[in-house]
Amino acid sequence: MDDLLLMLKELTDAPGVPGQEEPVRRVMRRYLEPIADVSTDNLGSIIGRKVGRVGGPKIALAGHLDEIGFMVTRITDEGFLKFQTLGGWWEQVMLAQRVEIWTRQGPVIGVIGSKPPHVLAQDERTRVYEKKNMFIDIGAGSRAEAESFGVRPGDPVVPVCPFTVMKNEKLLLAKAWDNRFGCAAAIEVVRRLQQESHPNEVYAVGNVQEEVGLRGAQTTTYAIAPDIGFALDTGVAGDTPGITPDEAQGKLAHGPVVLIYDGSMIPHVGLRDLVLDTAAEEQIPVQTDHIAGGGTDAGRMHLFGAGVPSLVIGVPVRYIHTHASIMHRDDFEQAVRLLVAVIRRLDAETVQALKA
Repeated sequence: MDDLLLMLKELTDAPGVPGQEEPVRRVMRRYLEPIADVSTDNLGSIIGRKVGRVGGPKIALAGHLDEIGFMVTRITDEGFLKFQTLGGWWEQVMLAQRVEIWTRQGPVIGVIGSKPPHVLAQDERTRVYEKKNMFIDIGAGSRAEAESFGVRPGDPVVPVCPFTVMKNEKLLLAKAWDNRFGCAAAIEVVRRLQQESHPNEVYAVGNVQEEVGLRGAQTTTYAIAPDIGFALDTGVAGDTPGITPDEAQGKLAHGPVVLIYDGSMIPHVGLRDLVLDTAAEEQIPVQTDHIAGGGTDAGRMHLFGAGVPSLVIGVPVRYIHTHASIMHRDDFEQAVRLLVAVIRRLDAETVQALKA
């Protein structure tokens, strides 16, 4: 396994639901410290600063540390766990999935349970099984036994899906590509800038609590006060059966995706055009798409102070907001290439023109 795959594996395997991102932050810190000046905000987001030209424009590259998951809310008398979803879940992808409850004593394996179809009435079989009726089975026979395992209300619950290189070795299966992709891309851009001069100060950011309201993006943007903001996040891959081009246009192995619209932001037109023109000049394949039903950290970044020209650059990922998702390595590589090329062009004169 090469260095890039190892970083992707460590980031995606680490548990990190909203409000409980410390394990992912530790991984990101370990990769950033040799190449950047590292700090954190008071919510737990991490910021790595790489200076090309002192006093140059501040360019923020923001991924988010958190993944969708759950939180234990109650232990039943029989030892089952009731839970709260953290982030956007669709009930049909939750049942019978393995999870880990991260207790103070370490992880406890469990499975999301429900009634089997054999005991469901016919009308129940045709309805989506509601989250409120689900529970987690950890093999405990009572509340006392569950508590003896170290489980308590408030503990984070994380999907289980080990990082796997698929038979086509360019396809990478893991949990949490949304959004360990962004964290990895920010690290890799800074790493590649070590070998180059650039006319600005670049900030590689891992934000907390994006999945529950873009919260970390608000505090890190305040801490950095960037001139330009890029949210690095995943898009919906539209290359699987049943998805129409009007629902999602991104396809694996066709390059990074530039969002022309998301539910939290209309991107800065000048910055969008600069990125698309740069891709054409550098012969980097690029796709455009829109996501009407969700927001990104750029939704907070662009509203800071008098306004920050912002854009979302990502990659298409299959099956986001489930236990297991698929990213294409070439899309990751091309996204990093594009960001490095854009950063080279973001000197003081160009940034001032974008703000004019």
